[in-house]
Amino acid sequence: VVMSNVLMTNLWFPLLLILSVVVNIMASTSPDLPRWDLSRFGFETPFDAKIDEQLEAIKEKSKEFKDTFEGHLVDKSLLEAVTAYEKIASQLGLIGSYMSLSYDVDLENDKLKKRKGAISQLQSEIRGNFLEWFELDVAELSEDALKKQLESESEVKKYTAFLDELRRQRPHNLDKTVERALTVRAPYAGTRPLISFFDKELSLMRFDLNGESVNMEVLLSRMQSSKDSEFRSLCLKTLNNGLDGAVTRVAALSLSSVAGSWLIENKERNYENLRSRRNLDNNCPDNIVDSLLRGVQTAGVPLCKRYYGLKKTILQQTQGLKHFRWSDRNAPIDISNAEEGKISWETAVQMVERGYRKFSPRMAEMFLNMVNEKRIDVPATNGKKGGAYCAGVVPGIGPYQLLNFDGSKQDVSTLAHESGHGCHDILAYKQGYLQYHPPLTLAETASIFGEMIVFRDLLELAASSEERLTLLMSKIDDVINSVVRQCSFDRFEELTHTAREKGELSVEELDTFWTQAMEEYYGRAGEEDSPFDAYDDTSHLWAYVPHFHHVPFYVYSYAFADLVVGTLYHSFQTTPTGFEDRLLDLLAAGGTRDFATALQPFGLDPTSPTFWEDALKAHLGGLVEEAEKLAKELGYTHEKSCGA
Repeated sequence: VVMSNVLMTNLWFPLLLILSVVVNIMASTSPDLPRWDLSRFGFETPFDAKIDEQLEAIKEKSKEFKDTFEGHLVDKSLLEAVTAYEKIASQLGLIGSYMSLSYDVDLENDKLKKRKGAISQLQSEIRGNFLEWFELDVAELSEDALKKQLESESEVKKYTAFLDELRRQRPHNLDKTVERALTVRAPYAGTRPLISFFDKELSLMRFDLNGESVNMEVLLSRMQSSKDSEFRSLCLKTLNNGLDGAVTRVAALSLSSVAGSWLIENKERNYENLRSRRNLDNNCPDNIVDSLLRGVQTAGVPLCKRYYGLKKTILQQTQGLKHFRWSDRNAPIDISNAEEGKISWETAVQMVERGYRKFSPRMAEMFLNMVNEKRIDVPATNGKKGGAYCAGVVPGIGPYQLLNFDGSKQDVSTLAHESGHGCHDILAYKQGYLQYHPPLTLAETASIFGEMIVFRDLLELAASSEERLTLLMSKIDDVINSVVRQCSFDRFEELTHTAREKGELSVEELDTFWTQAMEEYYGRAGEEDSPFDAYDDTSHLWAYVPHFHHVPFYVYSYAFADLVVGTLYHSFQTTPTGFEDRLLDLLAAGGTRDFATALQPFGLDPTSPTFWEDALKAHLGGLVEEAEKLAKELGYTHEKSCGA
């Protein structure tokens, strides 16, 4: 699953904040928004006996696989072993995905939660007892043995990326018995049960907003769309206060457990630093990620502060803003006379389809197929997992998207984003179950490119300078939130994981780390190095970011992808001929190419020490300069400060 949960869908407040300037805005969303159809999985309900029957058959097949190939990878066909393993892994993946998708729209169903847990436990036993050995033994094959297998059966070469990944992990693998124990025990004693409980507690949260009980999705949607600074402040205060207490304690316990597990495994597996484990999974050297983070600090932070200075000026002149607070960071600017309102689902689909089609008719058709085949669960309902994601599932069955669509302009951006993931999956399925997943460094490429092409389509249709500036500023909000903000999240994780070595983490410590990371990236509120006058009601916002729990040190991939997409789009503008084919070929490669190889056809070299700073200045810097120029033409002037 590629996640774009609450973190992405509700802290981004992205580019489509004034789409009403160019589209037909409806008064309300449809009362019967589409739900996804899971019937293609072949099960009637999560309690279908067919699931148990298939798991029993998979268990027997896994036993047979172990008996046949363990200890015989040198003298038996490696191709037969890998293909048999892929088939079993795919079957397990299908059942696991079905249970997860079913539960994510019914989180208040305790019977379903118990059923899902029981299935997970059985799957872990199958993997630990009969499958874990395979990847470890492949990693231990001698170079001569592997070379002989490749020479004797050339078809095994199609699994080169999978085999290479296993062998890169070799220095960090533990003894077979230890690896088996970790896998079998994970559903019982690992971090998984705590994270599951944390997810459910978030989904159950309700907030009292002026006497109305609303869930988190609705609360954040109202905050992002309001042009009233005091109401935005009230929304943020309601969120922060609501998180305080039981939820922050659960979040702290879960995060402390995740950080502790990450810490001890890093030591036991001999990873060099905190991010090395994630970087290795991404086939990305530590120095490249370090260069990215330095580049954002060096070039991104000053641009971020410079932009917020401009936004502060405009909000002061158009909304009477007295203090620029954290709740104003993603506020819609109010400089056009466009009619506001809810966007219908049908209109949202038309908007995304039009933007996709201008760039790639193939991607547009893939998108429409996802809509028409009921692969998207659309409405924001109680008891549903927050935010949004796209699950690739298995080739031939996926992809599936979970949204929380409430008719906001930001929801259209989320649809464009998740549909980009879906297109990526569809194109890469030909690589097979073991190799279609792209590394995280490329996983967000299609999704963010999907947003970019919709944004550029709308920018072309803007009829006035006011409309163009509004679009530009909402896009800059998007870029800053996916680059600077995500790197500040990474910094919070660094502080959290480093501190975990000294003992269990408290809510108070995590609050402190969160504020420290904010100040390092946005300056100290009220002082000369920051455009912000106050960071009121922000102390507990770390408590609802799911990535910290599910995928430690994932968040830098958003910054990675946004900057890569910015340079890719520049390449498209300067050399459009053949670009669509080159991009779709990159996506179709799935996990079979590392990021440097994938970007070579575009003339990009992310291994260059200046790549990230140059990308920031060209991508974010170019957008900020264009916004400043338009703002000056329209009479909105500000002093460039705060590191500009």
